[in-house]
Amino acid sequence: MAVYKFRVTFEEHDDVSRHIEIKAIQTFDDLHNAILQSVGFENREMASFYMSDDNWKKGKEITLADMSDGEKKIAMMKNSRLKDFIADPHQKIYYVYDFMAMWTFHIELIKIIVSEEAGVSYPRCVRTAGDAPKQFGTSPEVVPVPEDFVEEEFAVEAEIEVEGEEVDTDTEPIKVDEFSPSEPDAEEDAPAEGDD
Repeated sequence: MAVYKFRVTFEEHDDVSRHIEIKAIQTFDDLHNAILQSVGFENREMASFYMSDDNWKKGKEITLADMSDGEKKIAMMKNSRLKDFIADPHQKIYYVYDFMAMWTFHIELIKIIVSEEAGVSYPRCVRTAGDAPKQFGTSPEVVPVPEDFVEEEFAVEAEIEVEGEEVDTDTEPIKVDEFSPSEPDAEEDAPAEGDD
């Protein structure tokens, strides 16, 4: 059985590439999984392949999940064998993973091997160049809530200054319902000079 060798590059990082060998009878789902594994991405987002021309213009779509509507039927990866879509010995395929982050890849068929190698499990990554970018950016550190935290009570950690005195409130938690609105200042209620 014939084996396709694809060169896979990030659209935004063309110095990062992977060469993946995959049997012609395997599916786009197999290729999808092999690409993500080769760049160290978690496989939990939507993705689509687009058969492309030499200028990377998107053509027929092959998608991970069923996106067909009543009028338009879209091929699904798990049901689509590579050999049924490869028409050019230098076929180009545009691949998008995670439509929020929009990771985009250029896939180019660089060799057709007449027969598979005995004892080899396909697909397989046979060449890597460059370090793939991180799938996820750095996120803010999450501080765990203590187990003995009581929602109604808020312990005040800092010292509060009240009318020139410092009061240490570390030892006593303050309950929200113990606060009462302050009385308005007498000066604010007094009529201004000239008012009748």
